Amino acid sequence: MPEISLAERGDAVREATEYGERDSARAGDDIKSAVDIGAHLLKLRKSRGLTLQEVSALTGVSASAFSKIERNELSPTISTMQRIAQGLGVELVTLLTDQDNSVGAFGGRRSISRAGAGSRHTTGTCNNVLLCADLKNKRATPILTTVTARSPDEYPAWAKSEAEIFVMVQEGTLVVHSRLYEPLELNKGDSVYYDATTEHTWTSKGPTNAVVLWVLVDL
Repeated sequence: MPEISLAERGDAVREATEYGERDSARAGDDIKSAVDIGAHLLKLRKSRGLTLQEVSALTGVSASAFSKIERNELSPTISTMQRIAQGLGVELVTLLTDQDNSVGAFGGRRSISRAGAGSRHTTGTCNNVLLCADLKNKRATPILTTVTARSPDEYPAWAKSEAEIFVMVQEGTLVVHSRLYEPLELNKGDSVYYDATTEHTWTSKGPTNAVVLWVLVDL
């Protein structure tokens, strides 16, 4: 996740904490997605004739932070992208992929993701791969994530969204942190389903990064 003046620094730190990470915050990290998210959001906002203030009111993301995301100066978390998607009335995968010829909504539809395939979205704490991203008009988004964080302090902010989450650990040990519960340690084969409207975050425990298959279900 640009150089800023002293007057702007407080707001920029708050934005990075709430919505994502400034691209310059982790010099060694490879922060990228399958598409240019900034350009994608700018095009979508302009196509709807929305100002930054109007899109802020719809999504709950500040106008300043939204502008930084459009300029790729702020790398948004999956949680932030979901807030934007819900506010604009589109699916999360629509913002993270460039596939315009996606499968529509009809009976008997299906989508297949082969091993190693998927739409990638990487931040400094997690490497995410959205699965079955070509299928639109669905409430559930399956994601394969490698958790690289070892401490909750590595996250600018804990995630919170209008959704429910199912997680199953594929490799390593995952620790689920919640504002309501004590840290929950999950090993390979363990799973949990929880309400994502409560602030939460994940970390890996031990030398191996936890790999989890999880499903984000819109409420």
